[in-house]
Amino acid sequence: MSETIAVTIDLSGMPCPAPLLGAKKILDDLHAGQTMCLLSDCPGTNDDLCAWCKCTGNELVSSTNRSDGKVAYLLRKAGGAATTPIAHVTLDMRGVSCPGPITEAKKLLDGMKSGEVLHLVTDCTGAIDDVRAWSSATAIELLASVPMARGAQEFYLRKK
Repeated sequence: MSETIAVTIDLSGMPCPAPLLGAKKILDDLHAGQTMCLLSDCPGTNDDLCAWCKCTGNELVSSTNRSDGKVAYLLRKAGGAATTPIAHVTLDMRGVSCPGPITEAKKLLDGMKSGEVLHLVTDCTGAIDDVRAWSSATAIELLASVPMARGAQEFYLRKK
């Protein structure tokens, strides 16, 4: 499913915090659940957006490196139908390398009921691909993957 982008704003060449402030100004005017695309070449934009989204409930849906050196950030305004799921259990595995996050997540999910959601937080760089592969090969559904500040990632996993 592709996102319908309501607004695209290019703030390349602008240092932080300008990209964050530009994103805030645009998202403030959007309806809940609408998305915008922010283009930036400032290296601090990702951390700024992750921290801001965590505080505001807005969602950093994705970030895509482009060939022109810019990063395209897809942001969704909080309050729409496509916000992150409610988790029954949170497992924070920051600081633990692979396969630790998946091993511990599996142990918890094995003890959970069908339909329950595990919120896994990890900063292991290999976890993004590993969690996707693991969920597609098992009875675990990856509901959402959300980037966080400092390279961490949140995963919402539902036991089928």
